[in-house]
Amino acid sequence: MKRIGLLSDTHGFVPERLFTFFEKVDEIWHAGDFGDLRTADQLHAFKPLKGVYGNIDGQDVRTVYPQHQRFMCEGADVWMTHIGGYPGRYERYVKPEIFSHPPKLFISGHSHILKVIYDKKLGLLHINPGAAGYKGFHKMCTAVRFVIDGDNIRDLEVWEIPRESCFPQSK
Repeated sequence: MKRIGLLSDTHGFVPERLFTFFEKVDEIWHAGDFGDLRTADQLHAFKPLKGVYGNIDGQDVRTVYPQHQRFMCEGADVWMTHIGGYPGRYERYVKPEIFSHPPKLFISGHSHILKVIYDKKLGLLHINPGAAGYKGFHKMCTAVRFVIDGDNIRDLEVWEIPRESCFPQSK
């Protein structure tokens, strides 16, 4: 059994309150748009980190984190990418693989909108954790945590804080 903390779209800033939410997770997964390596290093210093680069990430982040990560966690096949779409509207570059070899869990970021959708057609769970940072149009900073036990994904919890409460007033 692994407890996972999932976030995306930090854009160079991780709200301090998020560390309390992730306190009891075993790993943190970041679905892109770190913003900079300092942000990735801050998360990695707190818990083991897996991540992918996003469209705003520079070459420094892209040399450390891939565009896609496909891996096994416990008994679950996981695919994480930044721009992947969602059930019924997958991005064109993920369609061939997702339809021929669907994962158990498909994670993407980019939209700044938290979504958890079960794709009945492909038999996969899609999670977009929304945006944890303060840059963007979103009104709420969001992240999720959940448990992977064998191939069972369960106990999903949402962290949601008004954006103006997530960052120092100087930002």
